[in-house]
Amino acid sequence: MLLTTVRDSVLIITMDRVAKRNAVDKALAAAIDAALARLDDDPDLRVGVLTGGTTVFSAGTDLHEPTSPATPDGGEYGVIRRARRKPLIAAVEGFALGGGFEIVLACDLVVAGRSARFGLPEVARGVIASCGALFRAHERLSPTVAMELLLTGDSIDAARAHALGLVNSVVEDGSAVDTAVALGLRIARHSPAAIAATLRGAREARDALEDSGWSATGRAAAEAAASPDRAEGIAAFFERRAPRWKGLGRS
Repeated sequence: MLLTTVRDSVLIITMDRVAKRNAVDKALAAAIDAALARLDDDPDLRVGVLTGGTTVFSAGTDLHEPTSPATPDGGEYGVIRRARRKPLIAAVEGFALGGGFEIVLACDLVVAGRSARFGLPEVARGVIASCGALFRAHERLSPTVAMELLLTGDSIDAARAHALGLVNSVVEDGSAVDTAVALGLRIARHSPAAIAATLRGAREARDALEDSGWSATGRAAAEAAASPDRAEGIAAFFERRAPRWKGLGRS
């Protein structure tokens, strides 16, 4: 479900539901939350690295869940709304789609293997990106590229993500975690108090945008949930067929 290892002062958090493409259910969300609480509370740990291993980062919400699983401290997936005191680096191999991409957007830095892909396919399921991408994708990517991903459901590769500023470095497949740990150790050389203050200041500077972004996301999610397209999109996914949309009064 979730594996944790410590390398020097870096906590490596590995989602381990590869057979389910690391889709997040309630148990995995709770485990991520606990690991991030450990990161914040243990003075010997300075930086976290969140990964899905060498095959896939995450497909986001397990579609057997009625909504994206959340925790009191971390919000969705135990991480999306967490007010962290220590840096978190995403080490991405394979695809980070939907909520998986939104987990990446919740991290401070991103290292990606060359074959990594990032996308927001929610519209193909009759739902919306409800875990921060409606506003965080615009901040981390250009607004036009963010809208491209949100409206088409298409994905971009690691090279394009790097060129757009989402990814800090692109490395050979299989080496994202090692590179992320090395980056974490560069951070760990510096003052813990200064690092925590930097994270807090950056978070407070974004608070107004985040507050309005979550309000807008809530309204959009409610609108999408009221449409029959949501149930149809999820049913089509499980039945491996093209969806038959009925939204906006279509027959």
